[in-house]
Amino acid sequence: MSTSEAVRGDAASDRWASVRDLPPSAKLVAKVLDYNDTLTQSQLAEETLLPPRTVRYALARLEDEGVVTSRFSFSDARKRLYTLNI
Repeated sequence: MSTSEAVRGDAASDRWASVRDLPPSAKLVAKVLDYNDTLTQSQLAEETLLPPRTVRYALARLEDEGVVTSRFSFSDARKRLYTLNI
């Protein structure tokens, strides 16, 4: 492995350091948000195949760690849109 590959690997692990100690459901939600730019809670439940309650818990944990931000949807104010910060 070259030095540049090792540095890139360290940068990637540092990026996910705040997620490392979270429950598996939170890690899954974070990874899905990494692949998709912005999703609602129901879209996350659909993508992850997790129950809505588990997705809510995972999002709360991710928000507590500052890994995810949420904002209101302009098209439907009842929904929140979640975005990954890392």
